[in-house]
Amino acid sequence: MNIATAVDMAVNVGGIILRNPVMPASGTFAEGLEKVFNFNDLGAIVTKTITREHRNGNPLPRVAEQNSGLINAIGIPSKGVPHFKEKTMRHYARYETPLVVSISAPTAEGFADLAKELSIPGIAAIEANISCPNIEEDGKAFAMRAESTESVTRLLREATDLPLWIKLTPNTGDIAEVARAAEGAGADAVVVANTILSMAINLRTFKPSLGNITGGLSGPAIKPIILRQVFQTARAVAIPVVACGGVSTSNDAIEYLLAGATAVQVGTATFVQPAAMISIIDGIRTFCSLRGISRVSNLVGGVIIEETDEPDIAWLDPLL
Repeated sequence: MNIATAVDMAVNVGGIILRNPVMPASGTFAEGLEKVFNFNDLGAIVTKTITREHRNGNPLPRVAEQNSGLINAIGIPSKGVPHFKEKTMRHYARYETPLVVSISAPTAEGFADLAKELSIPGIAAIEANISCPNIEEDGKAFAMRAESTESVTRLLREATDLPLWIKLTPNTGDIAEVARAAEGAGADAVVVANTILSMAINLRTFKPSLGNITGGLSGPAIKPIILRQVFQTARAVAIPVVACGGVSTSNDAIEYLLAGATAVQVGTATFVQPAAMISIIDGIRTFCSLRGISRVSNLVGGVIIEETDEPDIAWLDPLL
């Protein structure tokens, strides 16, 4: 008979102690969810991405549902910094859960300025969404290249004393190299990753399903890809990795922890089941308890890789 074990669910992500390793992904969480569950049950609250200016977002339609995921081209609509300070922050101040603000800007200097302005009491950490287009690099995302990642992260680090999380893009050839660049420039953690560039076509109209033509695929379909990237990244850097991509169940979250993630972000699953994060937290706790694992942090990096001489799987190690 299994004897349940008390489980310490706390994790340390870039200098912030979270009561558990589960938090929302930026853009998939809003104040209205407090009617469904207590925000104090989360490890952290990650805001919708904030831009300095007011943004309307991309043209409609913005979402195209797929068999095992969702393609979106929302376009980071934002009400700007004043609204965030006066309304959003005031709302979340009633909770004890650390507030992580996600920011976006079209230039490295813009990121730094925004980080400096938002380094204020009430903000626990800054998540810089550098998977957005960089107008200085012909619209390529900062995080597609190590060089641009290093430059924007360095400016961000100089602009704020808050813990700095760098959100990477999966749409790069070597995410481990990009993560090392962020770490070398002063990042306290990396978030791996954002959505995967995708497209869908409406067979009734023969037109793209999205007004923006292309968008980002999220949901269960991308988990195996992001899991591989988390595994590679965790082996390449010493700072914590926050996994983001297709977490729908506690088993998904546990796989990410075993692959080397310290925490996970939940996005699309919340659209399907608003209380998904609470179910995932409970499931992780039960998993650990039934297996006699006293600390959830003991799962981090626990995947067992058998020794092998097979050359065809050598690519699994990004350091080789």
